[in-house]
Amino acid sequence: MSLNFLQAEKHIHDTIVFPAFDLTIHTGEVAAICSNVNVREQLIDILLGKKLLSNGEIQYVDSKKLAFFFLHEGLHERLTVQEFLKFYHQLYQSTQTIEDVTRLVQLDAKKNKKIKDLTYSEKKRAQLAYILIQNAQIYIMEEPDQNLDAESKRILIAVLNELRKLQKTVLVLTSHLETAVTVADKIIRLDDKGMHEVQTEEENQEEVQNETITQNEIEEKIVQPIRFEKIPTKVNDKIVLFDPPEIDYIESTEGQTFLHIKGENFPCTFTLNELEERLLPFGFFRCHRSYIVNLQKVREVITWTRNSYSLVLDDALKSSVPLSKTKMADLKGMLGLK
Repeated sequence: MSLNFLQAEKHIHDTIVFPAFDLTIHTGEVAAICSNVNVREQLIDILLGKKLLSNGEIQYVDSKKLAFFFLHEGLHERLTVQEFLKFYHQLYQSTQTIEDVTRLVQLDAKKNKKIKDLTYSEKKRAQLAYILIQNAQIYIMEEPDQNLDAESKRILIAVLNELRKLQKTVLVLTSHLETAVTVADKIIRLDDKGMHEVQTEEENQEEVQNETITQNEIEEKIVQPIRFEKIPTKVNDKIVLFDPPEIDYIESTEGQTFLHIKGENFPCTFTLNELEERLLPFGFFRCHRSYIVNLQKVREVITWTRNSYSLVLDDALKSSVPLSKTKMADLKGMLGLK
């Protein structure tokens, strides 16, 4: 069962929340809409039937076939995991077995533990089990990986892979591009300017061929002498200069480049390609078509699936940056790993 947005538009009085857009999410597909909190909340209320679109429509067969994973979900804290799932198993007359679901979210060892005694990440896994018990056709997930520990993120991705296999339709609503890149097959940005599809595939073969360089050229790049230079950004009317080692990572979104430094981001006039070349001598690495990372700030390399990886930084926020499959091979080579 697909989920279709047809010229879907929302405005409040004279303010456009999002202009008309078309989007189809097919069965067996996980799509992500990256937006601000206001757009996300409006979409959720519309899908819940609490609010109406200003124009257009959203097509799906039956509202009872929708399951929601909310960022803030109140669970029955006094019940054990087993009692909690048994209640909803009977309520939804589910064909999913409680044993299979608890095993998938890896709560089988905690099934006799009260929900109030679980950690935050374990509670979110119980919430995952709850929506799986519903055996819906379409799943709407709000910030599903926010504040999860690494193990629970792996479990979330395993659940999404299982939903793909079962030919379910999944829409992830998030404010974080890194979340979308990690979990989704299709990514769009939605704001008051409209819908913009985010390209996640690596450059096509023609682009790769055009960018092919010889081994000698690679070596020349690697052994070039270190340069000392500042990276300029503009804050209000001031030009602020940063030393490369200060930068944690760099992100490009909708044609704008941002430097991420100590939890703040600063716009930069250089493109990602220009910054990649300028920062190579300082130990920066193009880990994804939309990201450059300071390798000196990387603490962990996490494998979510065979094709999905992230770099966790050693900063106050423990920032996570996507690592593409082809760049993973390059990184292993740089680190001397097989």
